[in-house]
Amino acid sequence: MAVVLLAAIPVAGQAPTVAAKTKPTVAAKTWTQPRTPDGQPDLQGTWENATTTPLERPNTLAGKQVLTEEERAALDAQVAESRSTDRRDGTPDEDLNRAYNDFWWDRGKSIGRTSLIVDPPDGRMPPLTPEGQKRLASFGGFSGRGGADSWLDRSLPERCLVYRPVPPIPTGYNNNYEIVQGPGYVAILQEEIHEVRMIPIDARPHLPPGIRQWLGDSRGRWEGNTLVVDTTNFTDKTNFRGSGANLHVVERFTRVDANTIDYQFTVDDPTVWARPWTAAIPWRKSQGQLYEYACHEGNYSMFGILNGARAEEKAAEDAKKSSK
Repeated sequence: MAVVLLAAIPVAGQAPTVAAKTKPTVAAKTWTQPRTPDGQPDLQGTWENATTTPLERPNTLAGKQVLTEEERAALDAQVAESRSTDRRDGTPDEDLNRAYNDFWWDRGKSIGRTSLIVDPPDGRMPPLTPEGQKRLASFGGFSGRGGADSWLDRSLPERCLVYRPVPPIPTGYNNNYEIVQGPGYVAILQEEIHEVRMIPIDARPHLPPGIRQWLGDSRGRWEGNTLVVDTTNFTDKTNFRGSGANLHVVERFTRVDANTIDYQFTVDDPTVWARPWTAAIPWRKSQGQLYEYACHEGNYSMFGILNGARAEEKAAEDAKKSSK
């Protein structure tokens, strides 16, 4: 429902169009950073980060960091056409496998850069270590370890436990977050599967190394008007691009105007990547309201996955018997 309500809201915080730049100059209103009653820079509200800008720069755009306005408009049109699930120009199976029609998607548009990654400068993730290559391959994509002996073999998203990792990056829908602040804490509600990150900002230390959490253990501090969130203590069940329990994430939230938060994160896991890397995504103010993401209501996917695995096992056993 949140996707439907937010889909019609204009995207704010993107670079102005060429036409807008040529309008007569009007004295800009001075924006002042609002503050909470206890003096924190005010980040509160509902925000969305939907974008079609890829995490990594495509090889076809190597060496190019920023798109022109014409290139961005053309790319937005191309992506909208190529990703449209309302198209019916394939085989019956291909058309059926386009899942939801386009009404349900919330992909956003290009932010004008060719990648979300800003460091390394080539816009690509650093090379994987041998352990990182092995770990990424072992996850088998969305299905976690790939097995189906039990629901415990399935990934956390399939089990409706955790969907958005830390750091959160845009997907096809439900790219919405609500920030609430109070004395000593900042809370971030993630729309998809509605986890809440409770981030203390009172200089307390991280949890002991033996305590691990799906979304890690976050600790915040203010550097001027920027909220810096340091997160450690992940589990090996939380996979962010192949990361493991050694994942260390530093996020930076800076409100740059009434409608935009400059969100940046740096990822470090020396067992997976050759060096840390950093990405930046604008969070845009939304006038919409978040609704509960009811992942498990009427959800028969786990029943289907496990029954399908049993059917495959039986078919394989029957084939083995018939070949004797």
